[in-house]
Amino acid sequence: MISFIQTRLHNDLLHPVRQWLETIEIHNSKLAHLLCKAIPAQCPFERDITLFSRKLFHIPPMCKLNPLYDEVVGLRFKALCYLADECGEDVTAYC
Repeated sequence: MISFIQTRLHNDLLHPVRQWLETIEIHNSKLAHLLCKAIPAQCPFERDITLFSRKLFHIPPMCKLNPLYDEVVGLRFKALCYLADECGEDVTAYC
């Protein structure tokens, strides 16, 4: 029950940030390029830490730790769509 309350509180605290990220519109190609470069296309940093050929521990992908990951990836997608649809640019370099 406590974890449910903590999760609920955590989600409620981030709700304004989620809404803000979801309402951002891209109307500038420089901003779109910056977002596409700054936000990775895949979950970064997943690693196995080994010592003398023995796996000591596993670091999970950072996206599983970021509660705003879906919104940030959505913002990157908006930027890619803007560059492709509005500017007519080839976005394969960002994929």
